[in-house]
Amino acid sequence: MSAWVLPDHIADVLPSEARHIEEIRRDLLDMARCYGYELVMPPMLEHLESLLSGTGEALDLQTFKLVDQISGRMMGLRADSTPQVARIDAHLLNRSGVTRLCYCGPVLHTRPAAPHATREPLQFGAEIYGHAGLEADLEVLTLTLDALKACKVGVLTVDMADARIVGSLLDESGLSSAQKNEVLSALTSKDSSALAELTQSCPQPVGAALRGLVNLYGNADVLQQAREELPALPGISQALEHLQWLAGHLEGVKVSFDLADLRGYAYYTGMRFSIYAAGASDALARGGRYDEVGSVFGRKRPAVGFSLDVKVLAQAADMRPLRAAIRAPWGEAAALRAAIADLRRQGETVVCVLPGHESEVDEFHCDRELVQAAGQWVVTAI
Repeated sequence: MSAWVLPDHIADVLPSEARHIEEIRRDLLDMARCYGYELVMPPMLEHLESLLSGTGEALDLQTFKLVDQISGRMMGLRADSTPQVARIDAHLLNRSGVTRLCYCGPVLHTRPAAPHATREPLQFGAEIYGHAGLEADLEVLTLTLDALKACKVGVLTVDMADARIVGSLLDESGLSSAQKNEVLSALTSKDSSALAELTQSCPQPVGAALRGLVNLYGNADVLQQAREELPALPGISQALEHLQWLAGHLEGVKVSFDLADLRGYAYYTGMRFSIYAAGASDALARGGRYDEVGSVFGRKRPAVGFSLDVKVLAQAADMRPLRAAIRAPWGEAAALRAAIADLRRQGETVVCVLPGHESEVDEFHCDRELVQAAGQWVVTAI
């Protein structure tokens, strides 16, 4: 095999696509800043016990591992930035009030999440720490929607669920931890036959509710159906009430519910959502509440946030027109060099044609050129 062949599900990003991804990354960061989120840059690798403790345990199989040649300790390449940001909030910032943080950087996965997915997503996310109310949940939802709208991805649909619904039922199920994990897998795949077998030993109302969850999806009518069919456990009643409140505050988007939805990261403790765009095969963004994420770092704080893969988002977003550039001759004359520098200070892209390469392909589609007229360097249309 040739040395230049890349590993499976790893790819170079070439100029036009890289420009598109970078423009989207900037729009996402600008939108987060408009909401008051501070940018952090966690390291690409950490000691393994830090990455895989607490909520990070679910990432074990997705994490590349290596030995630190300085300390001899095991290290890991991050597969998700959320546990790192929780560590930053807990130990480095250590603020008592609300903290809003955002980030954007590559993560690495040992296996692709889907048949044609990359193993090197460019993860963008934003998180609020220190506020347990619905107001923070709604802020994260609206930020996610505004960020996606800024990237021009078309009509959006918000699909909502709540981890407390399944959690409350499993708490009353009498099942072992291993059996609960099997039930979660069956719910994720909506395997009704497996659920029927796994819940035979559950108390009747709980078993019936777990089996019925796979059919609780659709529009707002699902919430009323859930109130009628699910046991009136405190966690379930509160979850349904919160979902209805949040959905009622979302404007300009279609809202649906899938009360058995367990996709995404396993650390959610409350409201969770996935946002889809017309024509996209999978969710462009996922988020929700994960109040346990900082516990392992000794500082449990309410937390809610979302994340997305900028590379996936770029595939769904409209390609923006390339900003045309100015073509200029190469030369040592002070006046020419000053004219080029002045144009670049104004934000123009100026491409100097190097000697002997005047006939090469114009990658920037120059629509103007810098020419000398009456002793002055001026820009004219091509």
